[in-house]
Amino acid sequence: MQYFLILIPVIYLVSSIIISIRAVYSGAKRQKTLAIQMISFFAVCVLTLGVPLIAHAASATPDVATTAASGLTSMAYIGAALATGLAGIGGGIAVGSASSAAIGAVSEDPKAFGKSLIFVALGEGIALYGLLVAILILFVVH
Repeated sequence: MQYFLILIPVIYLVSSIIISIRAVYSGAKRQKTLAIQMISFFAVCVLTLGVPLIAHAASATPDVATTAASGLTSMAYIGAALATGLAGIGGGIAVGSASSAAIGAVSEDPKAFGKSLIFVALGEGIALYGLLVAILILFVVH
């Protein structure tokens, strides 16, 4: 039964992707289909995060300290995952922009290699900062 419950959001997201692809092929605007995809994604995120939290709160024991500690631990895991994931996405966007500009600069002037390499490394630093924040979150909670 638990495996079936896990498949519900996956089936929902896959079907929304298929519907969006068919809509684009039939002539719908890409921005509208992207907005529908983002709304679907956030709806699934809210449901998959909210429903377990509400279910846990409904079945909580009267021991407030144990409930608060387990809720804090689970939110710490979510925070660490968000810090790592969002920093990785931001770092990827930064490296993608900086590396294409660096390749263009190096192709025009080979002496600019060192300077362009620094800018690409700065973009990668964002992802490392996110990972460090996640590690700090996990070690402070435990």
